[in-house]
Amino acid sequence: MASSTVLSVRINQEDEASLRQLAEATGASKSKLVAEAIHSYVEMNEWQTKVIRERLAIADRGEYASREQVKAMFAKWGVNAD
Repeated sequence: MASSTVLSVRINQEDEASLRQLAEATGASKSKLVAEAIHSYVEMNEWQTKVIRERLAIADRGEYASREQVKAMFAKWGVNAD
């Protein structure tokens, strides 16, 4: 099991009530649910940030289709690109 640390957070009363109800319904502790939520949030945002940086690097290298190429493809399909 990975090591853990204690983190204190403040949440509004409505979220705490919902969290308490979810913990009761699932049999998990509030702490476990919050830890899982934080893990999912961090994992998703790390992935999203990585993808954005990769796409920006591609754009910086000019590897995306030009405006003219996009317009030509739309025209081929009979779609107005403007």
